[in-house]
Amino acid sequence: MQEFVFVGTYTESIKFGTGNILSGKGEGIYILRFDSSTGKLEHYRTVKGIVNPSYFCVRTHNRFVYAVNELKQYEGKASGSVSAFELNRKDMSLRALNTRPTQGTDPCHICLNNTETHVFVSNFMSGSVCVFPLRDDGSLGEASQFIQHAGSSKDPVRQTGPHAHSLTFDNRNQFAFVPDLGIDKLVVYRHDVATGRLMRGIAADYSLPPGSGPRHFTFHPNGRFAYLINELASAISVFQYAQETGGLMELQTVPTIQEGFKGDNTCADIHITPSGKFLYGSNRGEDSLVIYKIDEEDGHLSYIGHSGSGGRTPRNFAIDTSGRYLLTANQDSDTVVVFNIDMETGELSRIGGVDIPTPVCVKCIVI
Repeated sequence: MQEFVFVGTYTESIKFGTGNILSGKGEGIYILRFDSSTGKLEHYRTVKGIVNPSYFCVRTHNRFVYAVNELKQYEGKASGSVSAFELNRKDMSLRALNTRPTQGTDPCHICLNNTETHVFVSNFMSGSVCVFPLRDDGSLGEASQFIQHAGSSKDPVRQTGPHAHSLTFDNRNQFAFVPDLGIDKLVVYRHDVATGRLMRGIAADYSLPPGSGPRHFTFHPNGRFAYLINELASAISVFQYAQETGGLMELQTVPTIQEGFKGDNTCADIHITPSGKFLYGSNRGEDSLVIYKIDEEDGHLSYIGHSGSGGRTPRNFAIDTSGRYLLTANQDSDTVVVFNIDMETGELSRIGGVDIPTPVCVKCIVI
């Protein structure tokens, strides 16, 4: 088996919710060879011609790749798009299958349900979720469901309307959770495994303190605890999870930035090691990764420390399948940096990296 790292980039200029405009310098999806014995990364190939593939997911069994195209306009309408590709495992090339409109603007996240029958796209700027069935040949069927969020919250710039930021399924594939930055809610859906549909009214949404800006959500491997990173508040919320009902009970809130930090900061991503022992979150502004130890009995977090991200504006990051390495995409310094994870302490030590223009999303793929 070989391990590869796929990196999604911005290829065109994009205006963020902050009003700032970033000039995308990438050429598409970059594929890197990863040596899991040393942590060394090297460029393997670049799949060019994919517009703003800022987030993507991989269908495990059949080796298909699905990428959002983070756009405000597609085919003359206010919409982004999502594209399907077939992965050639011999040369790691991607063959384009088809593209569909996401019916909302700036799609920023995509995931598969656990049965890999549908993909779920979160449209950030317009605050909606769009569901697509997958055909036998790996291509995208027409959208089977579209859900528009509504509301606003405290921040006069970032929260004037809904901003669905991601979607995460629980370990049993029964409930889906959408952190909506614009309305300060973790929106809860029941998932119909047979049809891929998302249904409301089964479990109550979870409301965060005004100005929190929930962004990404993840479950502990044991399924009993869940963790939410809040972009605007620079904080992580810890929950006990009721697997039968989809209910959440908050246990703890901890900061992501160091005491005394005076600059502006927004959080981005959150991940747990496969062992369930350590949790990491990325900070843009402080340009760091916060490290916490997880108590597997009660789910609480204990602070370990901070590590510099090795660059500016760390976005998405990934932990490889062995749990020994963490790779982070530093958007504004054009680098993907590799850290070794101390398996006993959770501390990070930088061991290398590669230059990638405006990297956003990084995924580890075993072939």
